[in-house]
Amino acid sequence: MLSTSYLVPTAAMAHPTFPDHCFIRYDHHHHNDHKDLRRWRIRTIAATPASACAYPLFSSQIQLTKDSSSRHKLYQEALKSARDKFTREISFQSKDKDISLAKALLYVAAEDAAFMSFNREMDARSLLNERRNVSSPLETEDWDSLEQMPLGGKTIPEWLSDLDAIAKEVEAELVSRDIGCHLVEVLEAVNLVLFELRGLTRSPTLVDSKHSYLHSVLDSRCGSAILLSIIYIEICRRLGITIVGSRVGEDFLIWPQTGYPEELFKVTSGHSLFAIVNGRCVEDPRSMASDLTGTSLLGLEIATNRDIIGIALANLIRLHWKRASRSNHGLMLTSPLRHVHDAYEKPNMIDESSVPLLRPQDLRLAIMASERLLILQPHNWALRRDHGMMLYYNREYGKAVQELSICMAFAPEEEAEILEPFVEKLHLMRLESSWKSLGHAGRLTVP
Repeated sequence: MLSTSYLVPTAAMAHPTFPDHCFIRYDHHHHNDHKDLRRWRIRTIAATPASACAYPLFSSQIQLTKDSSSRHKLYQEALKSARDKFTREISFQSKDKDISLAKALLYVAAEDAAFMSFNREMDARSLLNERRNVSSPLETEDWDSLEQMPLGGKTIPEWLSDLDAIAKEVEAELVSRDIGCHLVEVLEAVNLVLFELRGLTRSPTLVDSKHSYLHSVLDSRCGSAILLSIIYIEICRRLGITIVGSRVGEDFLIWPQTGYPEELFKVTSGHSLFAIVNGRCVEDPRSMASDLTGTSLLGLEIATNRDIIGIALANLIRLHWKRASRSNHGLMLTSPLRHVHDAYEKPNMIDESSVPLLRPQDLRLAIMASERLLILQPHNWALRRDHGMMLYYNREYGKAVQELSICMAFAPEEEAEILEPFVEKLHLMRLESSWKSLGHAGRLTVP
């Protein structure tokens, strides 16, 4: 579980850099595999030419055929293209109102899908190589660019067209009922199409990854609250209605932009306009939303498009971290910090053997979501700390030292004091790994 919210907007953005992707094979999940995994990584790094390390997750240790080599290059280009397009979409050089929530989140989904698809193909090829008497060809889909890459059976342009089609369904519903463009009637039509005709429902828990990716929600018609809000915002934008939103307690509430917020709370036909848009949580006395009025609504901080994307990315981090640490129940990202800082603990408590073995693919997906969120919030010290800790759990000690050192420059003094001894020992672990990779025996110790 994550200990800190990442929803702090930043006023300015530096020119971001982010770590390259690494494809990690995870055919086995044994608790004693960490030594073999480390030795495999050392051999791989030593044997890999510099040109092959642009995306270190693509292991040159695998003897790829000409066909699989071309697939490797294709996925590599898709990963880079998806990240580049996401970065351009949310760039602070663009006006916030011009950012497409749908495009940004589809690029996120495409990058993660390319990563997972490559892993699946490599697993399938490995299985075929092991069964040498089997000559069944590996089925692959033909595409040569990000725009053509299949994403849940459709391409990114086709998913965007799906949103256009939903908006046209709303327009058709209004025409069929001979209704004009009164705001209440339009929003009622949006609700009818989305939640009755299309059957979209809110997922009660954040467990299944398909509820946290935009294309999967459109396909399965079940998703997280923030993604349902994003779909609502995107449909209304296509209808010429501006929807704004804000986090209130555990809920993210949305409403049509208006200069007269008190009108949102007038009850007609048994419900207020605010309730029509947000559903049952507004009428639940246990929810903070139930206490809102037109006056208090004016005091809420309106989320920008970048903030909304940040909420979706923070959800992805939580989801994938929870899945990665499933076999280590209750493991927190910051747990190692407290052990090292505790004056009653023995010195030099952390070493490579004490790092829990997590599910590599889910951990990498959490790291990728964290990288994107850092592009949006480069000065968020808590996010950078948690990003550095994920790199530590992934045994990328050099990168972890770098991220946590940057974090110490932004963090409050008391947090920096907790980080400092951990970073020092982590730096020692990095040196020890280099020492052993050169064939030296024994351990380095702190004087």
